[in-house]
Amino acid sequence: MTLTGEVKNKSAILIDDMADTCGTLCKAAEKISQAGASEVISIVTHGILSGDAIRKLNDCTALSRVVVTNTVPLQGKEIECEKIAVVDISPTLAGMQANA
Repeated sequence: MTLTGEVKNKSAILIDDMADTCGTLCKAAEKISQAGASEVISIVTHGILSGDAIRKLNDCTALSRVVVTNTVPLQGKEIECEKIAVVDISPTLAGMQANA
C-alpha cells in the first residue's frame, strides 16, 4: 500500500465503494495516521461490515468516523460502533427517479 501526497496535520478522507471485513480500510487509515494526518475519516458507499468488521473498526484508533450509506441494511451494527454514521440516500434515489 502506497500513500501519495502530503497528509501531515491535515484531515484525510478515505473514499471506497464498499467495506466488507474492513481490514484494508483499517490498514489504510493506520498508514495515513502514521504519516501525520490529524484525523482520518472514511466514506463508504456500501457498508457490508461482515465477519469481525465491527471489532476491527472499534479497535482501529486511526479512524475517527466511518460514513456509510443505507444501501445495505446494517441490522443494528451501527449501534455496536459509535464511529459509524449512516447517510440515507432514499431522497437522492427518489429525486433521480422523478427526473427520469
